[in-house]
Amino acid sequence: MACLLGAAGCAGFIVWTLWGTGITTKAAQERLSTDFRSQTQPAVHTPPAPGWAPVPGSLYGEIVIPKIGLHAYVVQGTDYGSLQNGPGHYVDTANPWDPNGRVGIAGHRTTYLHPFFHLDLLKPGDTIAIRTPRYGDFTYRVSQVFVLPTSVAGQVLAQTAQPTLVLTTCNPAYSSAERLIVTADRISAPTTAGG
Repeated sequence: MACLLGAAGCAGFIVWTLWGTGITTKAAQERLSTDFRSQTQPAVHTPPAPGWAPVPGSLYGEIVIPKIGLHAYVVQGTDYGSLQNGPGHYVDTANPWDPNGRVGIAGHRTTYLHPFFHLDLLKPGDTIAIRTPRYGDFTYRVSQVFVLPTSVAGQVLAQTAQPTLVLTTCNPAYSSAERLIVTADRISAPTTAGG
């Protein structure tokens, strides 16, 4: 009997981890969607001074990847709590509205609605859009998709002279032994955003 209860408990934990966590994230994404709509400005404004960024845990923008059907709201920060709400912007990386530097965004691959589950399907040439409520839309073209050991994956967050983007997630699916990395070059930006 104890073995059956233990097995049922383990099964319940696995089900919650893989699917139940999505309940929390779905509610957060709905709230972020409302925030995005309420903050969206009809015209693009001049971006803030370099170094300004949203408050950790707050709405950062929206990521849209047509190839994999992804539309998710991004929060500021990549700590455990922030990533429960959706993909998160690495706070020490550039912002899309900056004239140069690498924007870094992390996302879950198998839990919390698994926004980056199909990131491995991206190929060079695919497009990624980062929409911001105040500073317009920024489009990137995928340049590379590769895998690195977790211990050295942080090197992809190094800043770049040109405006670029990097997406990171766990690899393989259902494991965190490695990191799946997608890099992309910015190909369009609002004219008032230094593009």
